[in-house]
Amino acid sequence: MRIGTGINTYEWQENWVKYPASESLQSGWSHHGVAISETGDIITYHPGDPTVMIFDQEGNLKSSWDANFADAHGITLVKDGDTEFLWIADNGAKRQAGYQYEYPSDMGRIEGKAIKMTLDGRMVLQLAQPDRPKYRDGDYKPTWVAVNEARNGGNEDVWVADGYGQNEVHRYTKNGDYTGTIDGTEGTAGHFNCPHAIFVDTRKNDPELYVADRGNGRIQVYDMDGSFKRSFGDDIFITPSGIVTDGDLMVVAELNARITILDMDDKLVTYLGDNHQVSDGAGWPNELDSVGVPSRTSRLEAGKFNSPHGLGVDGDGNLYVAEWLIGGRFTRLAKI
Repeated sequence: MRIGTGINTYEWQENWVKYPASESLQSGWSHHGVAISETGDIITYHPGDPTVMIFDQEGNLKSSWDANFADAHGITLVKDGDTEFLWIADNGAKRQAGYQYEYPSDMGRIEGKAIKMTLDGRMVLQLAQPDRPKYRDGDYKPTWVAVNEARNGGNEDVWVADGYGQNEVHRYTKNGDYTGTIDGTEGTAGHFNCPHAIFVDTRKNDPELYVADRGNGRIQVYDMDGSFKRSFGDDIFITPSGIVTDGDLMVVAELNARITILDMDDKLVTYLGDNHQVSDGAGWPNELDSVGVPSRTSRLEAGKFNSPHGLGVDGDGNLYVAEWLIGGRFTRLAKI
């Protein structure tokens, strides 16, 4: 079936990807990102197992590797010289049967990490948790990474969103030295509330850092030195969760059941698969069984989203949307 209008029309392809069969595929709680390589391979994470997977355009599994982290919550692909790398934001814990995160038994609190990986699973760099008072007793739970890449004229600074921990975004040099933090109070919009995703937008002459301030239903925009520029979207968004660009357009995954497309001036173009009412259902994004235990939802509908979390876009404008729910759902929107 088709969704969208005009130049933003897509073919909804729900069962395009061929996951390896496993029990955890149905019972695991999907909560991960998506990235697309220059060759068009789709890089994502298994809904239940600690496994990074790389698929071709037809959804065939090309390769995979076991991951020494809890969840590839945010996956960002970068290029350093002629080589592609992945930045993984691991929030340090993965939901199991219930709705609360399980703390590691030997820690009593969660310490996530941001790591740079090769495409075959070798760790290149792990960023140290910032030495800030908040982390002496509080969780560090990174949700996304963005890089001011040299191939786009940038200085290779690495930005890390602690979206599930202390609601801050931290800045590092390419070598991993911590240099500063932003938290939303630099401008007029106010403190971040779950800065879930961050993205370096290079569509204009001067690149900008977009912060999906999900809990506040808006995006805050900074220059690449960390100075506040503007905030927008109170009249557009419900829960902005992931960001990519496709030509002049910006595509935003909203957890409350839709994809939002913006123009170069941050103005709304259209919504795709809008189904935000589904989030009012008991147990969303899942369902509750007769004794209140979360189980995979029966409310999934073709052409309508349930809980978009991470997304990627390939060179042909096809969108890949990973949703947050038990068993996961990974939809390909083929550009028409």
